[in-house]
Amino acid sequence: MNDKTVRLAGLTPESVVDGLGLRFVIWAQGCRHRCPGCHSPFTWDFAGGRPYDMDEIINQVKRNPVLKGVTFSGGDPMEQAGKFAYLAGEIKKLGLDVWCYTGYTFEHILQNMDSRAGWRGFLENIDVLVDGRFEQDQRDLNLAFRGSRNQRIIDVPASLRSNRVTLLQL
Repeated sequence: MNDKTVRLAGLTPESVVDGLGLRFVIWAQGCRHRCPGCHSPFTWDFAGGRPYDMDEIINQVKRNPVLKGVTFSGGDPMEQAGKFAYLAGEIKKLGLDVWCYTGYTFEHILQNMDSRAGWRGFLENIDVLVDGRFEQDQRDLNLAFRGSRNQRIIDVPASLRSNRVTLLQL
């Protein structure tokens, strides 16, 4: 893959279940967590999916004037943080917000953001992070925008400013 491609499981041009408002969803390919009960185990294999041109994805996002934002799901977008940092930066330039789902906790990302390639740049372009592995024994179908009670919906800019986890008020 060249610099402007990213390996993805797919794209969902319009969704209302993957964050607030109408969202474009980008499904990362590759996940180390392999959570039992995961709703998208086809995204686990790092060699699965296919390469997508990142600038073409941005053009698709631009063509929909009613989008509120873009959501990165997967797989785990943190596994391709450098690529997703580029996408997130370009999406932010469009005035859209960025949500990201990850099996890593916010604390783990903070502790490792300078040792894992792309993590700092990616985190700094995320507005909302839904963190934590999916835990089947904590599954709750009544939760908004998350699958299990251990997962948190984090306001990333506020958390970075205060140096502590600030949950998004829905």
